[in-house]
Amino acid sequence: MQIGLPVTGKYRDPESDRYYNNNNGAKIITASHFDYEYVLGHKIAFICVARGSPRPHITWFKDGVELFSHLYFHVHEWPMGKDKVKSKLEIDPATQMDAGVYECTADNMYSIDRRSFKTDFSIVFD
Repeated sequence: MQIGLPVTGKYRDPESDRYYNNNNGAKIITASHFDYEYVLGHKIAFICVARGSPRPHITWFKDGVELFSHLYFHVHEWPMGKDKVKSKLEIDPATQMDAGVYECTADNMYSIDRRSFKTDFSIVFD
């Protein structure tokens, strides 16, 4: 099954088929687990590695809203060769407000790929 294939099973024309099924399109090749339970006050970390030519750009979202750096939230990014990038999202310390659905989106001029991560907190009693 092809990713992004229309419901009909065919694209309208060969040019659309070549565009959407381009081998150079952004593809996420490694990502963190979908369901993540964190302990309040500890660190949350997600990893996303994508490949494509040109090298994809990774953007992070929480509950559908793009995330930007702040005091307790950091994104680290490492180019890997000519066609790969690794991105790591860290939240430290984690609070109740950090529960939700996170998403990494990799995109280049040919395609977009997404992975979602659901988080919820647990309380540890000493």
